[in-house]
Amino acid sequence: MILIKTAEEIELMRESALVVSKTLGMLASEIKPGADPLKLDKMAEEFIREQGAVPGFLGMYDFPNTLNWSPNAQVVHGIPNNELLKEGDIVSVDCGALKNGFYGDHAYTFEVGEVPEKTKKLLRVTKASLYIGIREFKLGNRVGDVAHAIQTYCESHGYGVVRELVGHGLGRDLHEDPQMPNYGKRGRGKKFVNGMVVAIEPMINMGTRSIKQLKDGWTILTADGLPSAHFEHNVALVNGKPELLSTFQYIYDALGIRSEEEAEFTRHEFH
Repeated sequence: MILIKTAEEIELMRESALVVSKTLGMLASEIKPGADPLKLDKMAEEFIREQGAVPGFLGMYDFPNTLNWSPNAQVVHGIPNNELLKEGDIVSVDCGALKNGFYGDHAYTFEVGEVPEKTKKLLRVTKASLYIGIREFKLGNRVGDVAHAIQTYCESHGYGVVRELVGHGLGRDLHEDPQMPNYGKRGRGKKFVNGMVVAIEPMINMGTRSIKQLKDGWTILTADGLPSAHFEHNVALVNGKPELLSTFQYIYDALGIRSEEEAEFTRHEFH
């Protein structure tokens, strides 16, 4: 069952999402060659608690850490360890926070030092597909419209779109209805209505779409060992249009990046 949020609840969810946004922004300048994932994980936990929230992933389904830390060929759900970052790595950092009874949950794939152009393109296309998908999250459209838009764009660049893992509704629970896959057919699935809040999160592989899981029961890897990229935003449907509750702007401020990519999805007055 899809749980529709009131205007007040959406504002509380914005607070939760921004806890995560600020956490990823805090980590951005720390993600560099030689960085220790376990140290950054602890920094993230402390930072979230300082903002009056609790880590959303820590202990959920017995997950042992605050961050999902997924470098290179890891797609999602990686566990931070003592393997230091190296020049040329990429790492998806997925983070959750619970505040005022609601979850925020989003992700960004960071470049570590100088990254090969082939990998940079994977990140560019994956992030672009996120906004292409968000654009389809509007009144009267359906889940399949978002899914199809992401799939066709990424596959047009020759990339593999992961099928087994999907985005989701978001609210008082981390995972609510509807599921938000990154592949599908237009006009299929649940219809979007005002007050819905979802996490849209393309998981795109440089090579095959096939994946495998490590024996730790969590870490998902590409089957061919090629890199994977992952970007995620929290989005509310307000007055028929998608509105971002999360932002990458704290990351961009930390890294000195100028971007207008979020401008069309910024706050709409709620009626």
